[in-house]
Order: sequence, then structure tokens, then C-alpha cells
Amino acid sequence: MLPTGNAAARSPLSVLVTGFDPFGGSAVNPSWQAVHALHGREIAGHRVIGAELPTVFGASIRRLEELMREHRPRLVVCTGQAGGRGAISLERVAINVNDARIADNAGARPIDTPIVADGPAAYFTTLPIKAMLQALLDAGVRAEVSQTAGTFVCNHTFYGLMHLLARPDWQGVRGGLVHVPWLPEQGQPSMRVDEIVRGLQLAIACALATRHDIRKEAGALN
Repeated sequence: MLPTGNAAARSPLSVLVTGFDPFGGSAVNPSWQAVHALHGREIAGHRVIGAELPTVFGASIRRLEELMREHRPRLVVCTGQAGGRGAISLERVAINVNDARIADNAGARPIDTPIVADGPAAYFTTLPIKAMLQALLDAGVRAEVSQTAGTFVCNHTFYGLMHLLARPDWQGVRGGLVHVPWLPEQGQPSMRVDEIVRGLQLAIACALATRHDIRKEAGALN
């Protein structure tokens, strides 16, 4: 249930930011390293709650919902690792399909299965990704709008988040997914963890300050 009365008035404004544990044989996951660094900070009067999600189909969404119900955030930003990308990627759309090229951390490898049976084919992010893009570029942070979040656990969790936020009890809460590059020790292209932290902090501040997104070209030809 939502907090009511004086409890609601005393409830601190918060932003839930999540990262994933390492997967695919890697010893680190830059999304969690950055989120761990952000945990406890204050951005635009909102306390950042950083949490790690398991890179496991199903379990990631269940853990995310637990965190949301515990903290009642005003904004939810899931982050994940996107090896091979050289910029912070603001994801536009989550699609209702699991198609795992590798196994998750529990050994599951679903192929061509829906995330939510009879759910919509896709959900668009409710984050102001064009304004966030402009804020990052203006600050000299490499950034892009991405048209695909993949079909692994990141997209799975992104879709699960948006499906949760479509419920009446989460009305007014916005959310989405941001992918971050590898760390330099993982390969190239890469981004240092302090750069990722700075980029996420700027993106979150912009999302909190921007109710209506701007119009800005950020599409793709392929």
C-alpha cells in the first residue's frame, strides 16, 4: 500500500537505481560498480537507493518489485552492461521477448518466450531520454539513444519494470533502462567507472527536473 497521512509527508523523496551482478564469465559488472558508488548520494533533493539485481530471468523482476515496494521511489533507473558500446545508452523501448544467446547466472537460457504472457508487444521508456541525451552531451559525456535493449536479462528487467509502472498503484512514477559500456579492464570500447557515475548522476538529475521531453534527432538508420 502507498504511505498515507503523516507517514507520506515524512517519507523521503528517493530514486531507485539498480545494476546487475557480473555475468558471462566476467569478474565485474560496471553497472553495479557505478550504482554502488551512487548509493546514498542526494540528487535534486532525492536520496539515491542503489541496489544490485541478479542476472537471472524472473528473479531480477521479482527483486526489483520488492525494492520498489520497500522504498516507494519517485523514479526508477535500471542500468546494465552493454559490451561493445562506447557510450552511455539511453534505451527507448523494451520488447516482450526472451531470447538468450548465453545462459543467465542460474543456467537458464530461454529462447523465444514472452516476458509477460499476453502482455503488450513493447513498452516505451517514460524517462525523458532526449533531454537526458542533451544534458550528457553538453557535459562532454559520450551518450546516445539506443533503439534496442537486446533480448537478455537487461531487456527482460526493463520490460518487467515498465509493466509494473503501468499499474494504477504506480501512477506518476517514471522509469527506464540505461546501458553502460565496459570498464577499460574488460575490453574496448570502454568508459571509466567515474565517468559512468558522473553520467548517471547527470542523467538522473535531468530526469527529475524534466517532466516533458524535448524534441531532438537521435534516431538510427539501421
